[in-house]
Amino acid sequence: MVNKGSHVNVHSKVSSSGSLFLLGNEKDMAKVDAVERLTEILEQIIAPLGMALVDLEYKREGRDMMVRVFLEKEDGGITLDDCAAVSRELSDILDVEDFLPDHYNLEVSSPGICRPLKKVADFERFTGKLVKVRTYEMLADDQGNKRKTFLGTLTGIEDGVIGIHLKEGQHAAIPLDRVAKANLEFEF
Repeated sequence: MVNKGSHVNVHSKVSSSGSLFLLGNEKDMAKVDAVERLTEILEQIIAPLGMALVDLEYKREGRDMMVRVFLEKEDGGITLDDCAAVSRELSDILDVEDFLPDHYNLEVSSPGICRPLKKVADFERFTGKLVKVRTYEMLADDQGNKRKTFLGTLTGIEDGVIGIHLKEGQHAAIPLDRVAKANLEFEF
């Protein structure tokens, strides 16, 4: 059973600042080190479960930090039980390692039907699917029409350039380094 909207928010805790974050710009170092360490831990948890990490967010929301984990699984999609299991295991490890420098909330969920596309492998995997790509700056399609939002069928990625056959009939070639956000779009 595919549960595209699975979402669990089951953990909130207070963490003390550790000595790891005492050098340099504490906030920047903590964020980089935390994301790297969270990714390592998550990969160890999810790989044996047949899951893959789609995205990881670690950012300030209000007074606390938010840790958002988006997972996927090929065979049947992510279920609420999958989210809860990963959340519990990650939470237990975070309690022991105590490396996050601030209060944080943890959410574990599926990416949903409008899944973000982040990696080259994502653009390869979803070739032929309807996508929406937003760029940092105005770019032109093959007929010279400039825009920042491109909606159409993903034709692939080659040498770091995404190809899209636009809904209006044009074609766009978008360098991956100019992509602000890309995601699958739901087709009715």
